[in-house]
Amino acid sequence: MWLALMLLVMCVVTAPVKAQEKNVKNQEQENKEIVGKWLDNFWGPHYNPAIVDELASKEMVLQYSLHQPRLGHADIKDFMKKFRAAFPDLAFAGAYPLLADGEYVIARWVGGGTHTGAAFSDWPVGALPAATGRKMHFTGTTVFRVVNGKVTEEIGLDDGLTTLLQLELVRPVK
Repeated sequence: MWLALMLLVMCVVTAPVKAQEKNVKNQEQENKEIVGKWLDNFWGPHYNPAIVDELASKEMVLQYSLHQPRLGHADIKDFMKKFRAAFPDLAFAGAYPLLADGEYVIARWVGGGTHTGAAFSDWPVGALPAATGRKMHFTGTTVFRVVNGKVTEEIGLDDGLTTLLQLELVRPVK
């Protein structure tokens, strides 16, 4: 009798914990799906500006080492419009499966493009005149924060030195 009562108490005590763990796992999976959709439609080969309105919070922060931080829908759309005008074939893709921990999703990616378009002056060390024909191909890691189904932060670290060398905005010391 005591054993049965103890087992019943243990089940009652652990059931909410297991349910909470399952909810966290479900939320992490949903967050990975949101980030995957964002990556495909924002950074993928076929940019869809509507994805910003759909998946980004109104106060979203987008920040990478190679660019000035961007804040909010209009600023983020303007950044991508100019980036893709300069690099029409710009495309990034995941290099590893997405990892999630609560609100945070981590993506490891690879990508780049060819500068065949407009001049671009968003680099920290200088600007590119129009259509240099220079190619960039590099990697990076980004941490996304997803709250209530919206991307609130995209903070990434890219291989900026490789990019700047490829675009000839910096030169190796000889």
